[in-house]
Amino acid sequence: MEQDPNGDYEMKDGNTYSFMDTYVVDTGYGLERWTWMSQGTPTVYEAVYPEMIAELKEHAGIDHTDEENELIGRTARLAGRMDIDEAEDMATARREIADRLDVDVDRLTALMEPLEDIYAIADHCRALAYMFGDEIVPSNVGTGYLARMVLRRTKRLVDNVGIDAPLDELVDMQAERLGYENRDTIREIVRTEEAKYRETLERGGRKVEQLAAEYADSDEPIPTEQLLELYDSHGIQPDMVAEIAADTDATVEVPDDFYSLVAARHDDAGNDGGSEADRDERFADLPETEKLYYDNQDRTEFEAVVIDVFEADNGYDVVLDQTMFYPEGGGQPADHGTLSSDETVAEVTDVQLVDDVVLHRTDSDPGKGEFVRGQIGRRPPPTAHGTSHRDSYHRSRTRQVVGDHIRQAGAQKRTDSARLDVRHYNRLSREEIREIERVANELVRENHSVSQEWPHRNDAEAEYGFDLYQGGIPPGTNIRLIHIGDDTQACGGTHVSRTGEVGAIKIRSTEPV
Repeated sequence: MEQDPNGDYEMKDGNTYSFMDTYVVDTGYGLERWTWMSQGTPTVYEAVYPEMIAELKEHAGIDHTDEENELIGRTARLAGRMDIDEAEDMATARREIADRLDVDVDRLTALMEPLEDIYAIADHCRALAYMFGDEIVPSNVGTGYLARMVLRRTKRLVDNVGIDAPLDELVDMQAERLGYENRDTIREIVRTEEAKYRETLERGGRKVEQLAAEYADSDEPIPTEQLLELYDSHGIQPDMVAEIAADTDATVEVPDDFYSLVAARHDDAGNDGGSEADRDERFADLPETEKLYYDNQDRTEFEAVVIDVFEADNGYDVVLDQTMFYPEGGGQPADHGTLSSDETVAEVTDVQLVDDVVLHRTDSDPGKGEFVRGQIGRRPPPTAHGTSHRDSYHRSRTRQVVGDHIRQAGAQKRTDSARLDVRHYNRLSREEIREIERVANELVRENHSVSQEWPHRNDAEAEYGFDLYQGGIPPGTNIRLIHIGDDTQACGGTHVSRTGEVGAIKIRSTEPV
């Protein structure tokens, strides 16, 4: 947003703002440029990471003469020409810079490429320190995927330059500089992820050999799509593919915008066609459904008026003025049951929440304006939902066992069991599982009360922070908070009134995903 005297949004500073035509993120790079200018170093990296750049150069055995340092400074002033979005290709851009500096391009490349790798290592190590310090765990989805790819690329750069220092030590240098207290956990995550990467490389290396053999007798290079798949699924950098393929007659051509293609691949994966917007428009003028399931979670019968009925692909979407049917959400499946009148009985096969309107998918049309009786079938008991919250509630104690980085990633509640997904960088040991189970049952025996409130989102975040959103970020200006002992979470599910109602908890199995 930008300050605008005619803007529609008034902030706490008393000024009004409006949305900008182009959305941008202020990353703060300008501050680092001011630092660079004040230091007079060849590049911004020596100004921002002076100790680390010096350490990396020492580990890599790089020692420049005064004349080379002067050339590096001159090159840095032309570095903008190496912009992948504007340059024809990197090799051509390098030759143009060499011509302007009146220096041999091979000499310039030999001088700058190791330095560029070192700069990237320092920058990536800071990014990893931020991510792991803020308790992101490497995975194959979301920010965890980004962390995994950055770590693997950093490891590859370290090996390329020949730096004889462990990667966890390099990341720790940045973590110490940034003031993180969980540095031991950060180093353990890096070491564990490195070991996984080595195993992946062994498996992926065999895949590359098979692919190289397949294209050895072909006039075509290994397709870019195959390079993207090797990187995405196995963490194999394209230069490693070229190195392995060099033993055959296979050709590898890596596009200069390779990593942009990787990012685009994941951006495209999230696009699902936009049909949800059409659905929302149909219900925009409907009143909010009164949600009776928050008032009495043991109730299974209710009466309501049919506000509207919409035809659907496999039935009808029925909107009531009030409902006891719980819509699918937060890992809890939707309630099933019936809506009956004097004339008809409609089976409720699914329930969804769209913009505060509860939609009941039925097999027949109960009739707009009709008075109906709702009957809930078997639903996951509040104890199942409560069990997942017991695990979440005791995560502060669980962290004593497996680390401060533990975060809930999802959950599933069934009639006979519950599953909790947490982010962790390693398999749980038997001892850790037993300890988690012991703590969970201890909290059940303590019989804590369970209460709820609906504060404004900003007030809730100001008081409790973003740890509220362990199970996802709910929509709405006001959000429902569940308080259990000293733990508070945003949650829209059904709950027990006291933790003792959950009963004994048994961890039946754990598995990595």
